[in-house]
Amino acid sequence: MKIAIVGGGAAGMMCAATLAEIGSGAEIFLIEKNAILGNKVIISGGGRCNVTTGIQDVKEVLKKYPRGKNLLKFALYNFPPKDVYEWFEEHGVPLKTEADLRVFPQSNNGRDVVKVFENIFRESGLPTGQAGVQILLKSKIDRVKKLKAGTKDEQFELLFNDGKRLVVDKVVITTGGQAYKKTGSTGDGYYFAETLGHTITPLAPSLNAFILKEKWVEKMAGVSFKKAVMKIMKKNFKPAGRQASFEGAFLFTHNGVTGPAVFALSSMAAFELADVTKPVKLAIDFLPEFNYQELGEKIRKALAENPKKTFVNTLDFFIPKSLAQLICDEVGIKTGKVNVEVAKAEINKAVELLKNMTMTVVGRAAGEEFVTAGGVNSKEINPKTMESKICPGLFFAGEILDIDGFTGGFNLQSAWCTGRLAGRSIGG
Repeated sequence: MKIAIVGGGAAGMMCAATLAEIGSGAEIFLIEKNAILGNKVIISGGGRCNVTTGIQDVKEVLKKYPRGKNLLKFALYNFPPKDVYEWFEEHGVPLKTEADLRVFPQSNNGRDVVKVFENIFRESGLPTGQAGVQILLKSKIDRVKKLKAGTKDEQFELLFNDGKRLVVDKVVITTGGQAYKKTGSTGDGYYFAETLGHTITPLAPSLNAFILKEKWVEKMAGVSFKKAVMKIMKKNFKPAGRQASFEGAFLFTHNGVTGPAVFALSSMAAFELADVTKPVKLAIDFLPEFNYQELGEKIRKALAENPKKTFVNTLDFFIPKSLAQLICDEVGIKTGKVNVEVAKAEINKAVELLKNMTMTVVGRAAGEEFVTAGGVNSKEINPKTMESKICPGLFFAGEILDIDGFTGGFNLQSAWCTGRLAGRSIGG
């Protein structure tokens, strides 16, 4: 049997490695248009490669996927984060789980992750002399065609851009999305899927930073918050006007906001169009541990205990100095105004800003991961095999599917487990 895996990223490498370790005796072609395997894997996580998540409860892990959890569920239970962790360590890559439950190689080098697969492929034909994995680098596929459709001898013809032709029995498309073209993720797989009868859901970039209209954010650049609640109004989904909300850390940049909470929120609202002509409102609760009444009481108590202290310096008890100054500017409280002079209405306004400061999103910027929301329609894939329901012998894995997760190792996790499921399904 001949098997072609189109795309040498995380899902493609795991699929090929699974087939090699099963020892099916199949002739496996791993086809990658870049000069190296795992280009995106190597640069992910700032070059450290966030391999998976430290969350062990699969039910909790599934909550980290705003789209595709039903398609992903079977694959995730069969190759959960715990098993992924053990698999890489057994293959010579010691891992570590950081405080935020992200998992990295102890070497902090994503290249070590890719070397695992290169070693497996190098040894795949030994010592039995079986066909093993043949790696075709700098090889671009122009078309995937089904031969003898409707017969027992169905095969696929892969046409390369240099005129070469490859006929195989099974095809696995693992070409990724189209979120980061520098790594080769240009969306070719969507074209292949459509020509073989599949539909592609709407596509959008996910895990973005937000660009804000407000000019004062430049003064806040570099100020971070460990825990805040961010909300965005979602106009384009029913019921109209419902909110997407997420609690986590974020950071102000010179023109907006970034960080885990922002990335998660951008994922949840991936299909919201935000530009200067169609802005989207963002609200931030800087102190979610207190409700309005509790925060008001704490501020009034601090003012009463420090009557001669300036209001801006009193707010330092609760928030960073730069945000305290911004609150005062928005409320209209002069820098030198002392607490005994602050009116009740001014305190209430300050509380409102701390609990519900609204900003205007006018654009998206690149985040720390490169993920596409949307992909091959989940209804057209068998979730227990990753095989097409439309085109027998055709499989999909990884980001080309309509599956995407939050930042924190969830997208690589879905690539590993869907790639492994596809490999096991083909290899028996």
